[in-house]
Amino acid sequence: MAQAEDSVSGVAGRYASALYDLATEKRAADDVAAALDKFQALIDGSDDLKRLVRSPVFSAQEQIKALDAVLDKAQISGIAANFIRLVASKRRLFVISNMIAAYRSLNDKAKGRVRADITVAGPLKPDHETALREALAGVTGGKTVDLNVKTDPSIIGGLIVKLGSRMVDASVRTKLNSIRTRMKEVG
Repeated sequence: MAQAEDSVSGVAGRYASALYDLATEKRAADDVAAALDKFQALIDGSDDLKRLVRSPVFSAQEQIKALDAVLDKAQISGIAANFIRLVASKRRLFVISNMIAAYRSLNDKAKGRVRADITVAGPLKPDHETALREALAGVTGGKTVDLNVKTDPSIIGGLIVKLGSRMVDASVRTKLNSIRTRMKEVG
């Protein structure tokens, strides 16, 4: 299984690297990143599109035909649209999310930017978001930090921060679970 994952990440990395080189050459790296993020949001929001992307049942022609309609409706064109069509024609569409993540990583690294996934129980106030961004910038050596904030009431309070491969879980739910475990050990 690990070999299959390495193969997927290798394919994704090669495609993303080639796309990044082309986009940089055409001075369109940020435009392509925005278009790919838009496409990823479409995938995340549609079970039908997820099925189209992941299922080997559809032929490359069927995928391209369906994608043309999706890309047109979402107003995704140019380099990003051509890339998505190319990936479909090469029967690699099932790896597109990994390719998008790899491209985003290359673009962020070139821009000196890092992304942090934040999970909170309720909406963050603007001053809390600013303070969090500044604290994370200090941890990353002053890099620009883009926050991807997700609300999950089940964490009760506190927050969960994922920055690269590091994660800090300061949620109330985790603290309560920890207390519950300690209480069982004592009792």
